[in-house]
Amino acid sequence: MIRFFYRNFRSYYGYPVLIKPHHSFSSTQQGRVRLGALMALLVFAVGLACAWWIISQPPRIERRPPPAPTPPVVNVMTVVQSPQAPLLSGFGRVEAEQTAMLASRVAGQLERFGDGVLPGRVVEEGAPVAYIDQADLRLALEDAEAQLSNAQAQLALENAEQQRARSEYESFGRQLSAERRSLVLREPQLRQAQAQLTQARVIRDQAALNLERATLTAPWKAMVQERLVGAGSLLSQGTEVLNLVGVEQFWVRASLPGDALEWLAPGSQVMLTSRGWPEGATRDGTLVSILPNLEESGLQAQLLIAVNDPLSLETDGPALRLGDVMRVAFQTQAQEDLIALPSSALRPGERVWWVDDENRLRSTTVSLAYRGEDEALVRSGLQAGQRVVISGLAQPREGQQVRVRSRGDTPASDGERS
Repeated sequence: MIRFFYRNFRSYYGYPVLIKPHHSFSSTQQGRVRLGALMALLVFAVGLACAWWIISQPPRIERRPPPAPTPPVVNVMTVVQSPQAPLLSGFGRVEAEQTAMLASRVAGQLERFGDGVLPGRVVEEGAPVAYIDQADLRLALEDAEAQLSNAQAQLALENAEQQRARSEYESFGRQLSAERRSLVLREPQLRQAQAQLTQARVIRDQAALNLERATLTAPWKAMVQERLVGAGSLLSQGTEVLNLVGVEQFWVRASLPGDALEWLAPGSQVMLTSRGWPEGATRDGTLVSILPNLEESGLQAQLLIAVNDPLSLETDGPALRLGDVMRVAFQTQAQEDLIALPSSALRPGERVWWVDDENRLRSTTVSLAYRGEDEALVRSGLQAGQRVVISGLAQPREGQQVRVRSRGDTPASDGERS
């Protein structure tokens, strides 16, 4: 065993291997073999120890100071002060400016409707829309005319009797009291005949008016909304026959926040659009009044907008439909010099962040003249020429270094100014 290990040891370290017979080893050679074996064991043990130490040591990372943080990029706009007016917009619902439930003013049987009197059709002012049977009304008129002729005859006879009584009284030659004289001259009978004549004339005129009213006419240019009865129906006085809607003008009842009313006045122009219209189609309207009551649901102010020729009967353009929801945009007049900002530039508490000459963040509180969904008008708190941050801020800090990018520009490098 010792000889085998010794041979391997010498061949490993490059020594020539001399193997002698066992019986020829001297004591000196045997000592050398033992020493070599011990050295080999020692080298092997040291190697194992070094390998274990290398494996057991954790990796070492060189500690370096953290790099300086890169300033965030913010979008800014340079503000200017000029006469400004807000773009007021909202929604409104179309309603009729005038409607009528056309009813019969006389009793009778509905004979027929006028030509073209159908739901959705337009009828002109004064056009006949329905006819009531006139037979009974004609008879009533003839009877009234006969009564009028009779009353006229009675009055003529009474005038003759009065003249005869006056002649007799004058020939009598005596003066009577005023009361006796009135009876002798038949003055009460004359007044009675005159009253009967007036009454007969009224009855005749009423019968003629009823005959005229047997033909129902449109009170103004209107569209037929609905037929409420059919031909052949027996009507009494006050029975509703047609539902009419005026077509010369519609109203749009719109809602706006109360703070927007200071920018509006009756007569302001309004532009209307609808989702159901072709793209880009609009109609013009006029603000006619601001109602005194607030909207129940949102407590917003209510406004009435008038639109002429809403059905586009005489002009080109999309037609308004009753009940349709319209988007309205008001044209306001500039009242004072203000600074316009996107609403996104405002932080809670009406705070605005801006960038100074060293590209550091500063904040200020502004006073608003108007704040809408997309735009805000600043009355005080900013000066013309300041660079206001409109986007890009996550957690701003006073004095924080930033990189500036003007609206519409490419990202700016460190220290670059807009």
